[in-house]
Amino acid sequence: MSPRIALIAHDKKKDDMIALAGEYVDFLRQCTLTATGTTGGRLVNELGLTVDRKHSGPFGGDLQIGSLLVEDQIDAVIFLRDPMTPQPHEPDINALVRACDVHNVACATNVATAHLVLSQLRAAFANQQ
Repeated sequence: MSPRIALIAHDKKKDDMIALAGEYVDFLRQCTLTATGTTGGRLVNELGLTVDRKHSGPFGGDLQIGSLLVEDQIDAVIFLRDPMTPQPHEPDINALVRACDVHNVACATNVATAHLVLSQLRAAFANQQ
């Protein structure tokens, strides 16, 4: 079974997400991807990935992804957060990260941990092939 990965990036981190996904694009093409609105659109338009796009974070996208996570439909979350800019939907962000903790789902919130999570998922997926 292919990994099911959620990809989320705050506005100032969207370029980082595109660069990160570009490094793993061949692996990500084999995954089931879900993303919040604008992030998902950029992944589709700039990298040609197939992505199930949810609403933008401030309009409930984080909650939609959290719901999938609770229903055991997400294996890992890559959430590139901008810690320097206040977010109007901070409670939703905290709820999503908390849901990752409660359900023991890997959650990378910066590029360094995202590399670790994606490289491990890629290696595990390659080993099961």
